[in-house]
Amino acid sequence: MYNVKIIGAGSIGNHLAHASRSLGWQVTLCDVDQAALDRTKAQIYPTRYGAWDEAISLMLVENAPRGNFDIIMVGTPPDSHLPIALDALKENPKALLIEKPLCPPSLEDAETLKTQVAQSNTLAFVGYDHVVGKAAQETARVSQALESIETLDVEFREHWGGIFAAHPWLQGPQDSYLGFWKRGGGASGEHSHAINLWQFFSAQLGKGRIIEVSAALDYFKTETVDYDKLCLLHFKTESGFIGRVVQDVITSPARKWARIQGTNGFVELTIGYKPGVDRVNWRVTEDAVQEQSIEKTRPDDFIWELQNIDSVLQGKQNVSAISLERGLETMMIVAAAHLSAENKRTVRINYEKGFIPQALELL
Repeated sequence: MYNVKIIGAGSIGNHLAHASRSLGWQVTLCDVDQAALDRTKAQIYPTRYGAWDEAISLMLVENAPRGNFDIIMVGTPPDSHLPIALDALKENPKALLIEKPLCPPSLEDAETLKTQVAQSNTLAFVGYDHVVGKAAQETARVSQALESIETLDVEFREHWGGIFAAHPWLQGPQDSYLGFWKRGGGASGEHSHAINLWQFFSAQLGKGRIIEVSAALDYFKTETVDYDKLCLLHFKTESGFIGRVVQDVITSPARKWARIQGTNGFVELTIGYKPGVDRVNWRVTEDAVQEQSIEKTRPDDFIWELQNIDSVLQGKQNVSAISLERGLETMMIVAAAHLSAENKRTVRINYEKGFIPQALELL
């Protein structure tokens, strides 16, 4: 059993607390705001999971213990992730989980985090939970039968009304980081699951890392918000493979979808194919189209995420699809997207320079 501390008692913090308790772990849930802790106990947790769990310890951050935690999880807004994560490293946990997106597109402190994690005894992860979900893993498995991969497309297109319905204390994007792309919100940050999934499949297919990004973003700016509502991305990898990602916060009903096309067939992934069900369908050579439905709940996403971390800590697997390195690479793509859109030019990523803005070069 692990002893875990979760920083941030918002929606993600509650999901992580419930997932941890589902695995029998000991949980301390912290926030800087007493109102958030009160809302967790009285509203969020019992509404979602049926009843409040008295085994969860609720504390203000200033009163929370330091040290002796196996896992520390950061579930605060993106523009606070890295300062909190760097401080959490001082507690020397076995693992550090940071919610996605890892940081704002400014990339401030991204390279510092990478360096300090490498110098520590802590394994770090970023919360792109879809890539460790059963549907994405099955998609990756089936795709190994495809020959000569031709295309890879991923879309996360979802009106964010559902987010605000799940966060009734927010009246709209102006009330949180979501309405500000520079804070890690907007389509480029909030739905960067699509970028991360594309990277995951590219790696599984042996196509390498993304090194060129061409982007077109539709920004929406008023006196109260400044975010991208549509993010269109084209990629080129180290191997010369090209592909496409679309992310938005305006599509309803949602479309969370990926397709891998080979010369001898295809694989498609549909997340939320119908309520409580993801679907993978495929055809290889002349076989009939096959389909697998994978039942899941929203809590399952976080339970599987924590099980992945546990598997790494126990040495059952050496590399995680939600590693810090992959999360950093995703943020490089988000940062490159905004730079490309601003300059209407392709951006090349030079990973040898590190995870810093200077590693992004206009072509």
